[in-house]
Amino acid sequence: MSMTDPTAIILTGAFVLACAIALGGGLFKAMVGRGPAEGLVEAGSQEDSPFDPPREGAPPLPPAAGGVRVDYYRPFDLLGVIFVFAVFGGLAMASLTMKENEAAALSLDALVSSIAFQFIMAGIVTVLVIPRVDPVEWLGLRWRSWPWVFLIAPGAVLGMWVVFGGLQLSGYVKWMESLGVETVQDAVKLLRDTEDPRVLGLMAFAAVVAAPLCEEIVFRGYFYPVLKRFTGLWPAALCSSLVFSCAHGNLTAALPLFLFGGMLVWLYEKTGSLWAPVAVHFCFNGATVLIQLAARHFDLPIQGAP
Repeated sequence: MSMTDPTAIILTGAFVLACAIALGGGLFKAMVGRGPAEGLVEAGSQEDSPFDPPREGAPPLPPAAGGVRVDYYRPFDLLGVIFVFAVFGGLAMASLTMKENEAAALSLDALVSSIAFQFIMAGIVTVLVIPRVDPVEWLGLRWRSWPWVFLIAPGAVLGMWVVFGGLQLSGYVKWMESLGVETVQDAVKLLRDTEDPRVLGLMAFAAVVAAPLCEEIVFRGYFYPVLKRFTGLWPAALCSSLVFSCAHGNLTAALPLFLFGGMLVWLYEKTGSLWAPVAVHFCFNGATVLIQLAARHFDLPIQGAP
């Protein structure tokens, strides 16, 4: 990382901004009062206990109606949000303090640890919620319109590629290079450069399986709806997308990943099911892996996509 590289300063500022958005949204919602949307339980009801299930008087939304329910969550869950925020923020900042050659040299053990970490984080937030609600209902997995993912996922990926192409044409990447910022994520570098088939296989598994499943459970399944409950939809969408993008620790990728995270939130709200963002995330990462593998095989001069 260059001495003039502003990555650490800007990403730290982005995490602070995400915190400010969450706090500001929470204060605003407290001042104006809660509305009856999404079956929200009244404040001060007997169900404010951290582990009680939602009140039976708050019926679930119809499966086809869409929308992310928030009545599963209690003030206790804000501690879970702080935990997720602190862990990913700390990891992102720690990765930026590493020397450039150390950051790029991801070993087999480091990849196994990274994959295990993702599943552990997904497991932690799941354990926090399942005493109150069945996971199938919590994540909207009983989605009657699930065949739509075969249209939604490739369409969303193509749409994001158009956005990324626009950023390329606008000179965004060259501008980042002029600031001394690394323009390719470490994971993409690894896919492009490693000669160890075990590392390549684990990296592909992490990108195509672990990340789409675990990151969606953590960021869209838990982090976003808890914030939505206590701050409102827009602050929650902005904050969760900021943390999701900055958690990857690459400044060049931060803007594209912020837009990607916002689109995943929108899909989750529209469908009411985590299947949609998981499918889009899977297709996006899978396409990136295939492109990098094709570039290796055919010796194509392709730079890594965010």
